[in-house]
Amino acid sequence: MEARRRETNAPVGVDPSRASIARMYDFVLGGKDHYQVDRDELARLQRVLPEVADLALENRRYLIRVCRFLAERAGVDQYLDCGSGLPTTENVHQVVQRVEKLSKVVYVDNDPVVVAHGHALLEENDRTRFISGDIFEPETILGHDLVREHLDWRRPIALMFVATLHHYQGDRHRPADIMREYVDALPSGSYVAISHLFDPGEGGDHDTVDAFQRAVASGSLGGATARTEQEIEELLPGLEIVDPGIVLLANWWPDGPSLKPLNSAQRLIAGVVARKL
Repeated sequence: MEARRRETNAPVGVDPSRASIARMYDFVLGGKDHYQVDRDELARLQRVLPEVADLALENRRYLIRVCRFLAERAGVDQYLDCGSGLPTTENVHQVVQRVEKLSKVVYVDNDPVVVAHGHALLEENDRTRFISGDIFEPETILGHDLVREHLDWRRPIALMFVATLHHYQGDRHRPADIMREYVDALPSGSYVAISHLFDPGEGGDHDTVDAFQRAVASGSLGGATARTEQEIEELLPGLEIVDPGIVLLANWWPDGPSLKPLNSAQRLIAGVVARKL
């Protein structure tokens, strides 16, 4: 009953009959801001990739580790999170502000449900801001008054593109061109963190990732494009890649040894952090 009431009272601009990546992710992470269509779409993808929920969970664990690294080891205290998704547990500002309470964060998303919840962050955290915008139009994000005012563009900034670039379906730019515009705007000493659907090439999990891409494209999510290691590296123009390089998310500075093999979903997403000299 409660779920049906939420769908009836959906925020303006939300189509409860069409699945949303942000709401599906919220469902996997144990949130409450999702609709039946999101749960149904996840179930459909699970018929192709049964462990697909592990992809989202691994992505969240990677985000937390990256934020700890940036705050503790790199000393970054400014963050621009492009495609932030719904606020769940352990968001960027919560992780980094435990290390440095004065850290500033700007979240960007254009999903209407995310927008509704994102603005609520303004009321609970005066170092956190949220803007509604298209992350694939960098000039509109980089030129946004709030982004220019809240972050000090004379000092290092961490730019986060976590599980977002593989969803770009536009035809105006290539993802590498989009990232170049962001990177060119970053001050020296800044960092870029990316997670992305990974295509290992012929052999290995290539057939699995191909089937998953086709399944996503046949639904209402708009598609997703896996990229090879070389193609992911092209998203980091002129940057110095931090060890251990472009690796499966579970292998990016894990908190401890892996006690069991990675499943097929965990092998379909890679991550990387790079620094602007």
